[in-house]
Amino acid sequence: MAKAAGSGAKAAGSGAGAKAAGSGAKAAGSGAKAAAAGSRAGSRRGPRSSGRSGRAKAAAAGSRAGAKAAGSRAKAAPEKGDYNHPSLDIVGSRGAELAGKKAVLCVSGSVAAYKAIELARLLMRHGAEVTCVASAAATRLVRPEYFRWATGRPAVTRLTGGMEHVRLADFGRADVIVAYPATANTLGMLANGIDDTPVSTVLTVGLGAGMPVLVCPAMHASMYGNAAVRRNVEFLRGRAEVVGPRMEEGKAMAAEPEEVLERVLARLGRSPELAGRSVLMTAGPTAEPIDPVRSITSRSTGRTGALLARELVAAGCSVTMVYGPGSEEPPAGARVVRVTTVKEMDGAVRGEMAGKKFDILVMAAAAADYTVKRPRKAKIDSGAERMTLELERAPKIILRAREAQRGALLVGFKAVVGATREGLERGALEGMRRSGADMVVANDVGDPRYAGNPRSNSVLIMTRGGRKRRTGWQKKERIAAAVRAEIGREMGRRAREGGG
Repeated sequence: MAKAAGSGAKAAGSGAGAKAAGSGAKAAGSGAKAAAAGSRAGSRRGPRSSGRSGRAKAAAAGSRAGAKAAGSRAKAAPEKGDYNHPSLDIVGSRGAELAGKKAVLCVSGSVAAYKAIELARLLMRHGAEVTCVASAAATRLVRPEYFRWATGRPAVTRLTGGMEHVRLADFGRADVIVAYPATANTLGMLANGIDDTPVSTVLTVGLGAGMPVLVCPAMHASMYGNAAVRRNVEFLRGRAEVVGPRMEEGKAMAAEPEEVLERVLARLGRSPELAGRSVLMTAGPTAEPIDPVRSITSRSTGRTGALLARELVAAGCSVTMVYGPGSEEPPAGARVVRVTTVKEMDGAVRGEMAGKKFDILVMAAAAADYTVKRPRKAKIDSGAERMTLELERAPKIILRAREAQRGALLVGFKAVVGATREGLERGALEGMRRSGADMVVANDVGDPRYAGNPRSNSVLIMTRGGRKRRTGWQKKERIAAAVRAEIGREMGRRAREGGG
């Protein structure tokens, strides 16, 4: 499913490019028609056709004419990247921990700049979308086209009216910013708020916005030993994560790309207790048909389940998500199996468990407890005064999961209405007893605060060993992080005791 989603993204990118080309063609009149044709020919053949004369030259000429005709719109388009770029084939090839994450790689003019290419590719292989920002000194060592080849995205080498520094590094725009390599000059500018290069300006915005920033110094040992440089480094340690340098052969060498990758993974949620674990989870509501146009369902949006799946992917888990018709987008990096009814969800879960052992089972779906025994094949007449539906018990997916996967950590979710603090605890214990779950996440869906703000929640997390954790009223993102942390804690305990 993740592969299919990726294909969809590629298709969407192609469509966006075609639309831009179409706009340019319209503006340029008959001459732009040839440009659009050239662009289509070029996009069908991709970079491999660049060596061919004739059609490839027509494609290049068409692209130039289309860009000129489209004006500012065509100039802005490259910032979105080339979603058909062959280099994107490596994304996620070694893991999905960074799937859906945006990384900004700031490259300054050290001879270690060539290693930034390797770092970019490592981040991509773990799922990240990487944009490079290069200073003028860096571009004299590594050409911008090399960065584009590596990432599939144009490098930012100057700041324009497009406000690249804000677009890349402002509040919530990036998940991580890495300065690799960071010269003494870059460190000095960053520590003193001096912004006269694209790199220093992007880093200043990122620090000011509270984005995770990793700084990787690289210079001669004598420069690194300078008191002013050391003062700048110490100043930055309280505001960014300083990685390296390695002191070798009279040089303060930039940390190896693999070390920086590990720091990024740890910063964005990778967990030693969860990395490499296999997870099967359910999320979202189910919809049980009454007739072809009506169904019985719940108010679940699937948000908590989708956020928890994202946390587990970032922690290094291999996640399979059986997802009902929720409105929340499932995370990149998870394998998603789409279902509608509880019967389909039950069948999908049993199919996934057949012949495979999972380390963790998370039953977060708001699956129906009852289904319509005989759904009507034709639409029920809306003029009837009353209607009687016969319901039957739906399969209990969590019970089947417990039976099929005895050794897995089983996490259940329990919703109650109008419970006191003690009542919520009793509900969690009862849910644990009935299902055989090892951990239960309970919440009161009747809380008036929840009705007014369903993007926040308050939950009680209880384990079979007696551990209790109340999160208090928080955004669901933090709720998901708390649940992931408790799952990691429990898996760590099992590993220490030899049980997982």
